[in-house]
Amino acid sequence: MYFVTMSRNYKFHNKSGLYFVSFATVYWIDVFTREAYLSILADSIDYCRKHKSMEVYAYCFMPSHVHLIFRSSNDDPSGLIRDFKKHTSKKIMTAIEKNPQESRKEWLLWMFEKAGKKNATISKRQFWQQHNKPIELWSDKVIQQKIDYIHNNPVESGFVTDPVDWKYSSARNYQDDQTVLEIDSDGYLFGLTKL
Repeated sequence: MYFVTMSRNYKFHNKSGLYFVSFATVYWIDVFTREAYLSILADSIDYCRKHKSMEVYAYCFMPSHVHLIFRSSNDDPSGLIRDFKKHTSKKIMTAIEKNPQESRKEWLLWMFEKAGKKNATISKRQFWQQHNKPIELWSDKVIQQKIDYIHNNPVESGFVTDPVDWKYSSARNYQDDQTVLEIDSDGYLFGLTKL
């Protein structure tokens, strides 16, 4: 019998488990409105899949946050997400600093510094909120619910009318479109069928 564990303290208890995670920028700032910053996320996921034992089964990049269903095949989901967030925060902040087209540059950097000053563990700027709220997924039904939630996020936000129309979403992958980012589909997701 399959069941779902939803830890109240949001920890990665099962190191080899399948997890739904969401993480957002500080103050829910809409950073991911430019292709350059979205590409950094996609490239970083691709790198983690190829070199850091990340298996990605669903994703969606929204203007202020990211949703993932993933698994760490080397049993270190916490370290994997920590390293991903650390890497992407540095790359995106550098991209903002160097982007001559970024009209919000000073404001964005000021907001990241403001967030960093509130956090004793941050030396200068903070890009991501610290929590990931991992939820371990154990049943076909709940996995499907989370995939539907992820794919419908851009629809619910009013950006598109069909999930497949959101460029940075695995809804496209489930329609055999791997052009933006490849995902894993090796049967780990029990008997899950394509949407």
